[in-house]
Amino acid sequence: MHSIFISDLHLAPERPRINDVFFAFTRDTAPQAQALYILGDLFEYWVGDDDLGDPFNAAIADALRELSGKGTVLCFMHGNRDVLVGPAFAARCGAQLLADPTLLDLYGARTLVMHGDTLCTDDVEYQKFRVYAHDPENQRRFLAQPLPARRQQMLGMRTQSEKSKQAKAADIMDVAPAAVEQALRQHGYPRLIHGHTHRPARHAHVVDGHRCERWVLNDWYERGGYLRCDSGGCKAELL
Repeated sequence: MHSIFISDLHLAPERPRINDVFFAFTRDTAPQAQALYILGDLFEYWVGDDDLGDPFNAAIADALRELSGKGTVLCFMHGNRDVLVGPAFAARCGAQLLADPTLLDLYGARTLVMHGDTLCTDDVEYQKFRVYAHDPENQRRFLAQPLPARRQQMLGMRTQSEKSKQAKAADIMDVAPAAVEQALRQHGYPRLIHGHTHRPARHAHVVDGHRCERWVLNDWYERGGYLRCDSGGCKAELL
């Protein structure tokens, strides 16, 4: 028995090679797992569940529906790129929507799962934008616009985001050690699994005398991968 964790796939029609890796993953690898946890940024962007009529979006959702139909429990957590994923998408996939953060009992090991962006507290500009993007009223206003207008606006925000990142020091966009320690302390010193930073690694932390491990999931820009966890621990795997 094992569960697998992925994040930061950033799937988009213009990345056919990695999309094929995803379809193979859901067909061949994920069905062997008891549960698949998607910890945010499955899509490069998501403009609303009413965009499920788009052929690409429908193909992704249908692949996940086929997976969940085989008995693999499917859990989805919002990332910063797909914060607008809602109940309709979850229903189409047969997925449970997870709060960020969520504390799991994973084969006897208390495990905290997050997207990871809330840990990047040194990036003050991003944290301000995150508050704006998660505000229900702002989301309502955005979703009230026609689909073409939303897509155009989202593409503009993507371009602006890339320009902004180029002007920032790399360390600012990584997790803040104090934020990691606070999250571990607040949740009783669990194992921590998150994505967002695109810096895959296993980190060892000692917080208040407690030894904790933190796993950072890899992005799928160059190569797909996942974290496999069972009663013996976790191991990063590449596809």
